Amino acid sequence: MGNNTSLRPEAAPLWMHQLVSRATDGSLHRSLPERSMSGADMQRQAAVLILLAGAETTASLPNDAEVLLTHRTPRMRSHSGQVAFPGGRLDPTDTNPVDCALREAWEETGLDRQMVTPLAQLDQVHIRRTGYPVHPVLAHWHTPSPVRVASPDETDDVFTAPLLSLIDPQNRLMVGWNDWQGPAFKFNDYLIWGFTGGLLAAVIASAGWEQEFDPTVHDLQAELSKSRNQENQLLR
Repeated sequence: MGNNTSLRPEAAPLWMHQLVSRATDGSLHRSLPERSMSGADMQRQAAVLILLAGAETTASLPNDAEVLLTHRTPRMRSHSGQVAFPGGRLDPTDTNPVDCALREAWEETGLDRQMVTPLAQLDQVHIRRTGYPVHPVLAHWHTPSPVRVASPDETDDVFTAPLLSLIDPQNRLMVGWNDWQGPAFKFNDYLIWGFTGGLLAAVIASAGWEQEFDPTVHDLQAELSKSRNQENQLLR
């Protein structure tokens, strides 16, 4: 059981007000490509932390705004090689999904949870490949502190990505495989796609930061082969 587990939407910086409102009223969740709970295993649940940092003194997106991400080691059984938000399965000792998201972020990145303000919890999202629901937790990193690869068995890279870079149309694309397609981002030779890419796209659109980009759907396997993800087990 941790601390700092209560949501404080009123503490959001001005530039996150619209995003927090959309997260709270459910419109952000409704914009996600995968959200059906049909067939979900409710006995196994998870939470992820969407942690945004940036100056608090502006109403528009600050130039230093960034998001915390990890790269899952290619040795992992689940989602190996993917770029992901910090997160993982709820433990019996977790107070709530906020507690889980902060605990997992600490375990994976060394994040100091006292430097974080939890703002909103999205409705749970069903992940097709795992079969259980995930609770996305939106938070503001009001005092960024050093992060690192704290759990090498789970992650081999921990980094922050500038939101302006992710929003740039040159770094955005759509990818597809078989009957699935979804939004993706390119950053530092990584391809951010799937659940994380969908959540990032929904966050950017809901906040009003989206810029028009080429909607052409690219072959997922081809894009991954050009990336540094090392998703060797994809689609086997």
